Amino acid sequence: MNTPPPPGEADSGGSLRLRLLAGTLAWMLLTIALAGWGLRALFQDHITQQLQTQLVMQLNHLSGAVDWAPDGRVSLAPMGTDTRLGQPLSGLYWQIDRLGPQPQVGVARSRSLWDQTLTIPASQDAAQGERVLVQCDALGHDLVAVARTLQLPDDDAPPLRLVVAADKALVAEPIQRFTHMLLLALGMLGLGLAAAVAMQLHLALRPLQLLRARLADVRGGQAAQLAGRFPQELQPLVNEFNHVLAENADMVQRARTQAGNLAHAVHTPLSILANAAAQDNSSALAQLVNEQVAIARRQVDWHLARARAAAAVRATGLRTPVLAPVQALLRTMARLHEARGVHFALAAQAQDGAFRGEAQDLYELLGNLIDNAGKWARTRVVVDVQREGAQLCFTVDDDGPGIPEAQRERMFQRGVQLDEQRPGAGLGLDIVRALAETYGGSVQALASPLGGARLHLCLPACD
Repeated sequence: MNTPPPPGEADSGGSLRLRLLAGTLAWMLLTIALAGWGLRALFQDHITQQLQTQLVMQLNHLSGAVDWAPDGRVSLAPMGTDTRLGQPLSGLYWQIDRLGPQPQVGVARSRSLWDQTLTIPASQDAAQGERVLVQCDALGHDLVAVARTLQLPDDDAPPLRLVVAADKALVAEPIQRFTHMLLLALGMLGLGLAAAVAMQLHLALRPLQLLRARLADVRGGQAAQLAGRFPQELQPLVNEFNHVLAENADMVQRARTQAGNLAHAVHTPLSILANAAAQDNSSALAQLVNEQVAIARRQVDWHLARARAAAAVRATGLRTPVLAPVQALLRTMARLHEARGVHFALAAQAQDGAFRGEAQDLYELLGNLIDNAGKWARTRVVVDVQREGAQLCFTVDDDGPGIPEAQRERMFQRGVQLDEQRPGAGLGLDIVRALAETYGGSVQALASPLGGARLHLCLPACD
């Protein structure tokens, strides 16, 4: 059952790997996006400044070539300028406007303008020096223009406005190519960084996977402590955990030793009382003493088994293979019931496995069930072991008279005996159920395919 985190503590569920990966990738993508935006802005500013510089150079060439003819016309000396100025609608243009009392637009213009003229707002006429303007041509294309007002030295020469303009596509096309290459480069960089981050996280979290595997070995009984070399950040945790495991094992051993000492101390006076009563079996007092001694011994065995199992459940690293104890018990029971000719066998389909508990408890649990089946069997007892999920289930079948359904549950109650107990197992069926439930298992009586009774015992299995 999952319990909510204490108040004031954040929920720490989820994958640490995914959270680290998501946080790193988010910050990396943000950084790459900002870097891409900055690089594109810098390149766009560089291309724009470069275009404006080229336009100013063209404007300087145009200013050096313009002249005022005596007949009132503008004349131009030959210029070694860009060949695009001679190609119609090439995207690079120049134009000369006449200012003054009788203004005239386009008194001279490049062949690339064809039959168009560039319209400059009147508010720009009074400005001095080069002006960077944004214009539109007749086709609706955006233009970047550089204009300058020029006053020739001739007495009758009016002021002239010289304009050199270029289509913004000359800037947009290299920016678009640069953006495409930049996205491709940044994408490859992002993929490379993502792969590097994933690999780094894998290597960084690999010791945690090793720690998890070592903990599983301890829990499954393959190891008593965490073994292996861990990074400096994890080694103190491993040392502390091993220290806790060692203290836990010592505490369980002390508890089991004290329980055994207590049982021995109680059994000794009980044996003295039983021997004394046996010398005078005829008196009522002797019979009463024998009955009470038997009850006391049964109580001591019951509480000792519960205490031992409770200590074993809290211990770690317990692992008991089951086939060897089962086969040993079958040989013992065969000798015990040899006079009656009962045959004890292990089922052919029996599976191997490991019980998460003490070997002594497994011997007592199975020994009592097999011995009980041997007392009721006519000719044979068959024991089977099967893995069912997280449990190992033992079935003990006999070919005896069976147990009526009404008495199957009653036989596990304390103090109830369907038959006189015979020596051998040491524990009653009520103690078997209590011991199995202490381990988190169960035991029940069913009908056997052999015609008698089936005792079905389930105990926790090791992974």
